[in-house]
Amino acid sequence: MAKTSLTHEFTKGILKENPVLCLLLGTCPTLAVTTSASNAVGMGVAATLVLASSNAVISLLRKAIPDSVRIPAYITVIAGFVTIVQLLIKAYLPAVDESLGIFLPLIVVNCIMLGRAEMFANKNSILPSILDGLGMGVGFTAALLCMGIVRELFGTGNVFGNTLLPESIFTPITIFILPAGGFFVFGMLIALANRLQKGRLRGKDFGCENCAMASACQKSGNCKEGAEAV
Repeated sequence: MAKTSLTHEFTKGILKENPVLCLLLGTCPTLAVTTSASNAVGMGVAATLVLASSNAVISLLRKAIPDSVRIPAYITVIAGFVTIVQLLIKAYLPAVDESLGIFLPLIVVNCIMLGRAEMFANKNSILPSILDGLGMGVGFTAALLCMGIVRELFGTGNVFGNTLLPESIFTPITIFILPAGGFFVFGMLIALANRLQKGRLRGKDFGCENCAMASACQKSGNCKEGAEAV
């Protein structure tokens, strides 16, 4: 595969196909763990490791996994790597494990993982699949980090625990670290990502034909007309 193509597989997930801001995947952990920048980085790095590793294994086994059991097989592979990452974090970064809580093991059911396995790793060789996982992970981490910095800065005056806006000149806006603030910042970042792409995020980009799970969805044919209408 050409070098430019490999570069594209890595960079596409950072902005053009950012899993959070463009594809709107993984919104649950995005809103839940971004009350601080450190939590955002912890979740992003863990998800990136799982994405790259599971993509590599699924790509390696893509010809050996029967279509009838491919989804359970993908979930099993992803769950195995999530367990490994969680045990490593528990051993070496217990504070991160405690702050992320249940959302760390819930990476197993993060739709970004299954989406990339079904959409890319199942159809491509191992090196592009690893780069795709790394790129999507970097994009996921970047989106979480942006949200975490904004929410922590305006909600507490701190970033990574360091005071940037002392209370003598700034009164923390508590709503930023509450769910409502998370939705507000999330919406602003989606609008910014859309603007940076010059408004290319249209309804047609979200039809069944662009869904990572379209091949496994029994309703994809029924909603085709609705997707075209959007």
